[in-house]
Amino acid sequence: MTYTVLRSDRKTVSLQIKNGSVLVRAPKQMREEAIRRFVLEHTDWIEKQLARLAEKERAMAEVKPLTHEELLALAERARRVIPGRVRYYAERLGVSYGRITIRHQKTRWGSCSSSGNLNFNCLLMLAPPEVLDAVVAHELCHRREMNHSKRFYELLYSVCPEYRKWNGWLKKNGPIIQKRNYGKENET
Repeated sequence: MTYTVLRSDRKTVSLQIKNGSVLVRAPKQMREEAIRRFVLEHTDWIEKQLARLAEKERAMAEVKPLTHEELLALAERARRVIPGRVRYYAERLGVSYGRITIRHQKTRWGSCSSSGNLNFNCLLMLAPPEVLDAVVAHELCHRREMNHSKRFYELLYSVCPEYRKWNGWLKKNGPIIQKRNYGKENET
């Protein structure tokens, strides 16, 4: 198995899979034989990680981008659905909000400006409804806490107890959904 060793002032040795390659982070004084033994002891983990990465790359390669018409239809559906979810969570949180804008973006699912304007990605319509609710609740919690502090997350979990589960779903599946975006960021 080939790997790259990166030595530093660290005290422990660790493995990382980066861009499909195995990276060993090791203390400067660690002998090559000890590094080789460490890699061999972790061969199963390395192979699982590389297989998982290859599967993810295969799945990403099979993703078909949405057509312009499909994207417009998603944006229209988002304009019908999202304001109702925003109203629901705004009432539960006791917060106000400004304008709601629907966009198709390459990296963001939602945002909240300091003036209370909300932006949401129309691609959320491709996710389970609970994911949409988690994003809406997250953005509206910023109306009370414009940060990601402990108080912010306490508030978020009070209105969306399964936030961690649905945020995890989005982190895992979001890149595939985002890949369906045919073009650059803009309003639809």
